[in-house]
Amino acid sequence: MLEVKPYHSSLKADWDQFIKNSKNGTFLFYRDFMEYHSDRFEDFSLMVYEKQKLLAVLPANRVEDEIFSHQGLTYGGVILSKKIKFEKVLEVVKESLKYLKQKNILKLQLKLVPKIYHTYPSDEIDYLLFLLKAEKIRCDVSATIHLDNPLKIQSNRLEGVKKANKKLLEIKKENDFYSFWQEILMPNLKQTHNAKPVHSVKEIEFLAKKFPNQIHQFNVYLKNEIVGGATIFETETVAHVQYISANDQKQQLGTLDFLFQHLIEREFSHKKYFDFGTSNEQHGLKLNKGLVYWKECFGARSIAHEFYRLKTGTYEDLNHIFI
Repeated sequence: MLEVKPYHSSLKADWDQFIKNSKNGTFLFYRDFMEYHSDRFEDFSLMVYEKQKLLAVLPANRVEDEIFSHQGLTYGGVILSKKIKFEKVLEVVKESLKYLKQKNILKLQLKLVPKIYHTYPSDEIDYLLFLLKAEKIRCDVSATIHLDNPLKIQSNRLEGVKKANKKLLEIKKENDFYSFWQEILMPNLKQTHNAKPVHSVKEIEFLAKKFPNQIHQFNVYLKNEIVGGATIFETETVAHVQYISANDQKQQLGTLDFLFQHLIEREFSHKKYFDFGTSNEQHGLKLNKGLVYWKECFGARSIAHEFYRLKTGTYEDLNHIFI
């Protein structure tokens, strides 16, 4: 018999150790990362045990009578033990939905962990969502390079690299996030989208101190003046571009072509995937054509980020699956 428990701060060590050894978890699910913005979300994370052994966790938050894969994270879903077998995953999902229903939670929204982050096959949840007749409510596409078998970078991007080398641009890996945030990223986002970065500079500095081996800042300089940069989130399998920006000279200088050739072919060539992130707007319904094309010129191709909604009362649909 499985037992579903709400997460409590006294269980932090157990939670983090489980994430470390899971087959589809990343550092985004460590509690120190999840809780940097705890004032914005009502945490409703779940832990599922069998005889005091932790089998799965659900990083989540609550809004009224609905539970979400944690809305402060890029992706989420049910995080599973490496050793768990399909029948037990079915029980985990069934008992979790039953628990939520008993707590008067009517709906659950899941944004699944993209498969490039899996360290072992983890598609049990995909199949169970089909059995539960879950509604796919959104799909984004991320541009990803398979570094084990990469496509060649196109000549138009290499022309940018030539410009940068001619101008003697320099790339530095730094612990300083402030210059990039204040001089490049924030002004660009405000001018282009009238928006701010998801993370404030104080938040990204806090997270980088907590996760120095996972969060990296690369800046590009022209004669000691910052002209662009990128913030990279590194997991076991993926180097993911969290932020990318350059000043208005980027075309003339080849700033970002120069930077990303370096990141792809040198800095993170040992990873399985290099992920540029999504180019979607309006909840996945629109795609920035120019941005997708730029990423694809480096050899990136599309990976889906899928979002589902299901009713908690459907747990009984899992009663008679096996034959």
